Amino acid sequence: MRKEQHHKGWNEIKTNDSWAIFKIMGEFVSGFEKMSAIGPCVSIFGSARTKEGDPYYELATSIAKSISEAGYGIITGGGPGIMEAGNRGAHLAGGTSVGLNIDLPFEQHDNPYIDVDKSLDFDYFFVRKVMFVKYSQGFVVMPGGFGTLDELFEAITLIQTNKIEKFPIILVGTDFWEGLFDWIKTTMLKKGNISAHDMDLIQLVDTEEQVVEIIDSFYRGRTLSPNF
Repeated sequence: MRKEQHHKGWNEIKTNDSWAIFKIMGEFVSGFEKMSAIGPCVSIFGSARTKEGDPYYELATSIAKSISEAGYGIITGGGPGIMEAGNRGAHLAGGTSVGLNIDLPFEQHDNPYIDVDKSLDFDYFFVRKVMFVKYSQGFVVMPGGFGTLDELFEAITLIQTNKIEKFPIILVGTDFWEGLFDWIKTTMLKKGNISAHDMDLIQLVDTEEQVVEIIDSFYRGRTLSPNF
């Protein structure tokens, strides 16, 4: 027989929420302590479903390798697909390779290219997202799904509203992103939902050389530091 669903009452919810506060605080404290010791990094986002051999997997590996050789660490979500490719590129370059893992019922599992002492586990998406934004000097966004879009638009929103310092947000793959990019310009911008200068927050490229040049140019003469 199907187990009857248990509906929590207000008192039970209140008790559970009180204990959850301590768990959330623990994830923030642990994350801040570990990430603050790592140094300047660039985050790479993209689909967990992209397989080795896919052109975007290989490109993400090359981009991560080049970024690492330029002196930055690499942060990913720690899982398979593009995340694995990002950590793999950092590993191949002998650079810093960080994985911010999330507990999910499918898709997510640690990839083997994360530095042993730089693998962090999170239960809460919002805590994990704070770590990405606070400790990244730039976002490199490969083709992905809803999770990738979530990270992309949160970063744009925080910069647009001056909640964090501006940093490079680079979309890689014209074929994949051009439709979205055009819709933002022809619909959101045209209807006045965003300002013209908001478009400057995103850059669309196709090569690893372009990615590294954008990041290096942005930080030439600037201080590398956490974003808030």
